[in-house]
Order: sequence, then structure tokens, then C-alpha cells
Amino acid sequence: MTTFNEIRKINVNEHTEKKGKFTYLSWAWAVDQLLQLDPSATWQYNKPESFPDGTMMVFCSVTAFGKTMTSMLPVLNHQNKAISNPSAMDVNTAMQRCLVKAIALHGLGLYIYAGEDIPDEDPVDLTEGANFWIENINKCQSIEELKQAYNNAYTVLSKDKNAVQMIANAKDAKKAQLS
Repeated sequence: MTTFNEIRKINVNEHTEKKGKFTYLSWAWAVDQLLQLDPSATWQYNKPESFPDGTMMVFCSVTAFGKTMTSMLPVLNHQNKAISNPSAMDVNTAMQRCLVKAIALHGLGLYIYAGEDIPDEDPVDLTEGANFWIENINKCQSIEELKQAYNNAYTVLSKDKNAVQMIANAKDAKKAQLS
């Protein structure tokens, strides 16, 4: 059986899209990968919750690898602000994003959300996850590719000084190799 530690190492960067300062993983790609990893995986959208200010929260539960994980997500605009009286399309978009988040709880693309709910003042140990990024850095074939790989790694690991030092050392070594 596929494990969380195997799934969380899958590089999803080529299947993401940047909108403003936010990164989104394609829901269609995430579903495709999930079903390849666990053909019996299922998901269901739970009843949305409406709030007095007209905003709404959607919920999605994904059952895969013998475990059910549930995610919730407010219906958001392009600035990640809750929308009052959302349209059907706004709700649909939030439901698909919530599906991707619930899949991420099983490991696929989870690193995209790193730091989302972690207060700045809490120490975070991401050193184990640095190995994934070091592998990406070591695979780079050009300085431009190296810059992108390092920036991606730094974005995810910036809260952990040790992890940042590890990827910086890997970047410097690879840069020397490419120069």
C-alpha cells in the first residue's frame, strides 16, 4: 500500500498555477493522481455552511488508503477574502479547491500549504522535508532552473533556519558545479 511519506514526496510543481501570490494545484490532475495511487478512493462534499454575514464554508471528505480526511474552505475571491452571497460558480470553485486540500491531507501536494496555519512565532521543524527540495536542486541543469528550484524550496521552508541552511548549501554546491 502507498504510504503518506511516499505520496508527500511527489513533486506537483508542474501542475500548479499561480494566481496573484497564491499557488493552486489543478483539481483534475490531483484527482487523476489520487485515483492512480488508490483506484478505490472516493470523495463527497458535505453540506455547505452559511454564516450571518452571507459568507459560506464548503467541506469535502476524501477517503483513500483506508482513511477519511475532511477539509473545509471558505468561498473566497481572487484575493483569498470570503465572499458575501457567493454565486454558484464561486461555490463550485471553492468545492474543487476544497477537494484538492482534502487530497493534500493524504500527502499529495501538502507542501503547497506549508505554513498556511502555522503562526510565525511557533518554531517549525521542516528539516526532514528539506531532503525533497535538495533532490530537486541537485537535478537542476541550468542556473535559471537552480534559481527557480531554490526559490520554491525557500518559499516552503523559510520558517525553519536549519532547513533553509541545508537548501542554501545544496544551492551553492550545485551553482559551483554548473559554473
